[in-house]
Amino acid sequence: MPTLDMVLHPPTRLQIAAITAKVSEIEFAKLRELTDVADSVLSKHLSALSDAGYVKLRKAARDGRQRTWISLTASGRNAFAGHIAALQALSAGLN
Repeated sequence: MPTLDMVLHPPTRLQIAAITAKVSEIEFAKLRELTDVADSVLSKHLSALSDAGYVKLRKAARDGRQRTWISLTASGRNAFAGHIAALQALSAGLN
């Protein structure tokens, strides 16, 4: 039986993983808009995901400003898939 991933379990981190799983990378401001959290909250969750090796953060200049781009790593994709499988298994067991 798959197990829940406690790094991905907090709702905002799960939302970040779900969004980044659909794109090659996403800019910080767009991710903040989609998750509807403050900069500091998003930064904290991204740090936790980065520390776990689930996301890669890339800094680059764009339009004369420093921007942060986020992408889900292979490890992050595997962890996300496993976490979703665990949620589905848990849900199936409740029916």
